[in-house]
Amino acid sequence: MPETIHEKHRNRTIYLENYGCTLSKSEAGLYVNSIMEEGDQLVRDPDNADLRVINTCVVISQTEKRMIKRIQELSALGEVEVTGCLPTISAHALEQPGIKLISSETFRNFYRGALDGIEIREPSIFDGIPINQGCTGSCNFCISRISRGKLLSRPPEKIVSQVKMQLERGIKEVRISSLDSAAYGKDSSVRLPGLIDRITEIDEDFLLRVGMMEPKNTGEILPALLNSYRNGKVFKFLHIPVQSGSDYILEKMNREYTSSDFVRIAWKYRTAFPGATISTDVITGYPGEGEKEFLETLEIIEKTRPNIINVTRFSPRQFTKDFMSLPEPSNITKERDKEIVELHRRISGEEFEKSVGSELSVMITEKGKGNTSVGRDIFYRPVAVPGIYDRFSKVHLDIIGSGPTYLVGQVSR
Repeated sequence: MPETIHEKHRNRTIYLENYGCTLSKSEAGLYVNSIMEEGDQLVRDPDNADLRVINTCVVISQTEKRMIKRIQELSALGEVEVTGCLPTISAHALEQPGIKLISSETFRNFYRGALDGIEIREPSIFDGIPINQGCTGSCNFCISRISRGKLLSRPPEKIVSQVKMQLERGIKEVRISSLDSAAYGKDSSVRLPGLIDRITEIDEDFLLRVGMMEPKNTGEILPALLNSYRNGKVFKFLHIPVQSGSDYILEKMNREYTSSDFVRIAWKYRTAFPGATISTDVITGYPGEGEKEFLETLEIIEKTRPNIINVTRFSPRQFTKDFMSLPEPSNITKERDKEIVELHRRISGEEFEKSVGSELSVMITEKGKGNTSVGRDIFYRPVAVPGIYDRFSKVHLDIIGSGPTYLVGQVSR
């Protein structure tokens, strides 16, 4: 990264506190790696750091307030740098000595070439590879697109080079991330399926997880995308946010697709890869969401049976078209949240239970509780494994149990 972005000092201790989406966490991990020099050390306690970096999220108002409070707490300890979406949205609330705001333009420069030569000095904070900045949507509620701007895709050869770099460091779970991975390449010549193909052509042993895709852009590339997903190096994991099952609400949100578009994508994906994981996002309490619209959301959940559902209550955000809109009453929204969570736990539990008695291979991705490890199968489902194994090692298991959000394995004899 150019020296103009950060004045470097040797032998510093650096602390990173990382919030937000996968894309933002990926950027923050790379940013800290970019400012680290030989002799610098990452620490886990902000009290022991020369520099504290906090990566922020502003997706809802409550989160933004919590971020600002945490920044003030860290600044009381010494020098702080703030990354993520907050500097663009709320710089006025943070301008004071000892707090340095890393601008959105600095991170857009990541996508113009500053990312390309970053050395991975500290793999523990390496969260993935950003492939494009911004998006092509214009959702009325979304603050992220305002913070991050228009679509800017990185050249595929630069992404492939960075994948090779992480593989050289022994990191065998490759994650590519974006606000909308399906938008990748709409501003250039290679779309997402072509990027996936170029990555999977690398002659190494690894597994690739593709980040979130918006339904509109996913529908445009679906046949080619499914073909690319057939490669054995790609996790059969699709994160595609529906937000609502009501066409009336989707139109009010300006989401640019219908509920039937979402169902069609989910059906074609599950037909191509039976048992594959679908993750989705739902907003409750959006202005105009009555009982009819909420029941339509429950219906689409029942129909598509997502394995993962992220539920967020509508929060009007400054600078968005929905800023002056009033959410539905909080008591109603809380009940709807609860109903979706309960429905999801039932569906997820039923889906995981189907695999009990089967055999499968997992790649160990993290340490579990106590004397256990956690692995991921080809569908990116978490599997609890007895014993401690090296990260990224492969283990063959008999599935002996399940919970609402995981499988339980026993090492095959």
